[in-house]
Amino acid sequence: QVQLVESGGGLVQPGGSLRLSCAASGSILGINDMGWYRQAPGKERDLVATIAFGGSTNYADSVKGRFTISRDNAEKTVALQMNSLKPEDTAVYYCYADIVDSIIFRARDYWGQGTQVTVSS
Repeated sequence: QVQLVESGGGLVQPGGSLRLSCAASGSILGINDMGWYRQAPGKERDLVATIAFGGSTNYADSVKGRFTISRDNAEKTVALQMNSLKPEDTAVYYCYADIVDSIIFRARDYWGQGTQVTVSS
């Protein structure tokens, strides 16, 4: 069984920084893309950033230049460094990974439980 466990959310003032982390564990043969999505109240879940196994990255326009995604393939972790946070960044942030399960030998998407990020003065 595969699990993604997130940490690092919380309350921060506008202009502040937070770092989110996510660790994958369980029956993992390999991990393809990893990333972060977010969902604000009343809105759909949107892409924030993704990172491929080889390190290539993709960001939503709204976070370019402020957020940085990174991963450690050996530790099976992905992180999101968020700087210059704005009130509109307030949302539940979800970790995502495309994981090849070592039991079923198939790749599928897995999601973390979500962590709240609130940007407010």
